[in-house]
Amino acid sequence: MTTDRPAGTPGFATRAIHAGQEPDPTTGAVVPPIYATSTYAQDGVGGLRNGYEYSRSANPTRTALEECLAALEGGRHGFAFASGLAAEDTLIRSVCRPGDHLVIPHDAYGGSFRLFDKVHSQWGVTATPVDLTDLAAVERAIQPGRTRLLWIETPTNPLLAVADIAALAELAGRHGIVTAVDNTFASPYLQQPLALGADLAVHSTTKYCGGHSDVVGGAIVVEDDELADKLRFHQNAMGAVAGPFDSWLVLRGLKTLALRMERHSDNAEAVAAFLAEHPAVAETIYPGLPQHAGHELAARQMRRFGGMVSFRVAAGEQAAVDLCARTEVFTLGESLGGVESLIEHPGRMTHASVAGTALEVPADLVRLSVGIEDVNDLLEDLDQALREAGSGR
Repeated sequence: MTTDRPAGTPGFATRAIHAGQEPDPTTGAVVPPIYATSTYAQDGVGGLRNGYEYSRSANPTRTALEECLAALEGGRHGFAFASGLAAEDTLIRSVCRPGDHLVIPHDAYGGSFRLFDKVHSQWGVTATPVDLTDLAAVERAIQPGRTRLLWIETPTNPLLAVADIAALAELAGRHGIVTAVDNTFASPYLQQPLALGADLAVHSTTKYCGGHSDVVGGAIVVEDDELADKLRFHQNAMGAVAGPFDSWLVLRGLKTLALRMERHSDNAEAVAAFLAEHPAVAETIYPGLPQHAGHELAARQMRRFGGMVSFRVAAGEQAAVDLCARTEVFTLGESLGGVESLIEHPGRMTHASVAGTALEVPADLVRLSVGIEDVNDLLEDLDQALREAGSGR
């Protein structure tokens, strides 16, 4: 299990509430203000007041969020973006140039794969999908002189594979390759990639960081100053920044991240145990189950096992699709990480973009984002939906 408290550093929940969020010096307000401004009065030509000139370059509300995210991930520099994909795009354009190459997970998030395969490929950057649990396969996929970035997603979306961040970062370092970890599923509370040797931690803050399904955002946290300077330049030059209200919403969500992730994990563990014994379920995929291939690794590098559960319906694809329409507490919808429980069919929803590729997901797969409701209500809801799936109705 990773630690969140280096010597002399406040605990995670304390940082989440206070980092970057000192009381307002003018009024004493304990919640950072929303600075709804595009520009700032300057103290003479070229004389910026506290470093602010234009809100694409910097905004005090966004600064507060970026400082908090950096503190939670254990890095020195945080960057907030308009979406997780905007963060990914900025990262890749900061690190790579036309002709470069990436190694990515063979079960990556469909939106990430679409960005790599349909957008960056047109820019001359190629990507090779690899099973990141196979270190030898990762090393074989590296193209000397071309591979610039190892993109890690752990746990992966939606198959919840667990990759060894420390081992992959060490491998990448030997080849002079930058390591980035999409830490969205774990959140900074459950996993800190930088402490495990990664160069960058990346988030869709839309998910657990925001936590209330009311904001879209992204983030990057980095320790290295030179890499941070590249990211800062590209963030400003490309402009896909988080707005002040969105920054404020994510900052509000981070205050309760520790509490929410504990409840998400409690509920998901109960849901996974229930599904693992249900006759209508062919396979339950959750890192917290002892039979999961990455269980021991997840126990070492994560605080707990998270709120995401996937399973395969024994009666096949149509039964899986029908099941998604039968739940009452679980809402049929894309995204994840909010306080409410969601259910979806990845093959036809979030991962439709990888159909027909090496990243195609099983057609009978259902993905759950387990929320923080009363767990008995979640179990009863799944049970009634699965009974109908098992009966073929």
